[in-house]
Amino acid sequence: MSHSEPKGSHFIFLPVIVSISIAFGVWLGVILFGGTGKNKLMGTSLTKFREFLGVIEGEYVDTINPDLLTHLAIDHILKELDPHSSYIPPEDIEISKTSLESGFEGIGIEFLIVNDSVQIISAIKGGPSDIVGIMPGDRIVSADGKSLTGNVTNKDVFFRLRGQQGSIVELEVSRPGVRNTIKFAITRARISSNSVEASFLIRPSTGYLKISKFSDNTYLECRHHLENLKRRGARSIIIDVRDNPGGYLDRATKLVDEFLPDNKLIVYTDGRSVKYDQQYFSTQGGLFLNEPLIVLVNEGSASASEILAGAIQDNDRGIIVGRRTFGKGLVQVPISLKDGSELRLTISRYYTPSGRCIQKPYHVKNKLYDEELENRLFHGELFVPDSIQPDKNLKYETLNGRTVYGGGGIIPDIFVPLDTLAINQFLIEMMRKNLFREFALMYYNEHKMELEQIRKRTEPSNLVLKQEVWPRFVQFTYEKKIVWPVSKQRIESEVYLTHLIKAYIARLVWGDNGYYQVLSQKDPMITTALRKIPEVQKLLQAEKKTNRN
Repeated sequence: MSHSEPKGSHFIFLPVIVSISIAFGVWLGVILFGGTGKNKLMGTSLTKFREFLGVIEGEYVDTINPDLLTHLAIDHILKELDPHSSYIPPEDIEISKTSLESGFEGIGIEFLIVNDSVQIISAIKGGPSDIVGIMPGDRIVSADGKSLTGNVTNKDVFFRLRGQQGSIVELEVSRPGVRNTIKFAITRARISSNSVEASFLIRPSTGYLKISKFSDNTYLECRHHLENLKRRGARSIIIDVRDNPGGYLDRATKLVDEFLPDNKLIVYTDGRSVKYDQQYFSTQGGLFLNEPLIVLVNEGSASASEILAGAIQDNDRGIIVGRRTFGKGLVQVPISLKDGSELRLTISRYYTPSGRCIQKPYHVKNKLYDEELENRLFHGELFVPDSIQPDKNLKYETLNGRTVYGGGGIIPDIFVPLDTLAINQFLIEMMRKNLFREFALMYYNEHKMELEQIRKRTEPSNLVLKQEVWPRFVQFTYEKKIVWPVSKQRIESEVYLTHLIKAYIARLVWGDNGYYQVLSQKDPMITTALRKIPEVQKLLQAEKKTNRN
């Protein structure tokens, strides 16, 4: 559209988009699903679409961008199909793939944008930034002579700092306590991106594994950590996939395979076309075939995470602790288009071994799907287990005859409510502004030598902070113009928030393992899981008895 846009032109423009969407929808449907008998229709539709777009491009009152219209048409059509089919323009392909890759090419830092400047949280050990001496607390002033202060975004930082392996980026850095800025020439390298955030013995005989996503390297990472935990004496395992959005199907099935005996169904897919129907079975030789297993889930656990939870539950291999999972059970396949863009089209659904469809109900013409998680909160499902109303017509049985229900998502065996402090609006606001991480970094820089000595002689779970931490944090928030709630809420928040700050400080000292070790001490789901390990042992004994019979 031209810059001299006439008033009300949006209302003229919208029908144009919808019309193009309809025309393109016919064309897209024929290409994807049309058989030989529909070749004529495809040719006619293509001609009509080109003619239609050509007329608009040549005759419409305002200047238009045909590519933009085509993209809008594609998006409109896909929204009419289901919530998870999507279109990725050529320029976004690399970014979309990054989240599920095992690494990227860059300088190897974790950063935080604080007060319109890029502050280093940590330099990945052994990475390019760590080698040249980049330290937590450093602030990046510029990259290759171009400012990285002021109105800077995460996208700006990625664009400036990531690049081809072997290329060099010149950074100018401001360091606390140093008058002049410091210049670094950093050679970009391949940086590993781990999907296992933490792995440690939470008890002498219980291992804990936190998985953030199912990326291309997840299974190999998990296998490595499970071997290490077993070597260190783990005789039971807690797998934490809370807020894990999923990823690659086969990485999840391979992980499940480490816990199931031979020839057990893990998951199957069913679509309109039989070529997309598949079954996934376990094989011989898993690492933990007889040890108690507990999987932690919540409303943010989706897709591959739900495949893991459903397979473990339906095979009576362990118990699921937490809250009902998201309910994302639609399978997408990537289809590359000639211009370099990609269509991710839903072609089938996931089903657990008992026959439950993981996908929750949806209707493309209303917004209930997008608002469903919010409705769980509103209706009390995140706090009271009885508020979950499963469809009694979707009743299934696990391998040993336990009743489970379909209807979307995996309902846990043991419910653990959401901590009301975790959804306190005041806490959410401080989280959004990254105040906990910023304060932890400030505290770490002030006590670096002391904390390093603590690291050498003790474990994260034994970290004790000085009593001054809480009043210092309150003062810090006042300086940030944070308005605290009434005194009662403030008192209730103090213990919770102090522990959270301690966890963030532990992350700077010990890394992610330190963060999760500290958090686990007051995590109600983990406390529940540890208490339920004997119950899982009984499940396993019942399974052995069934097999003998």
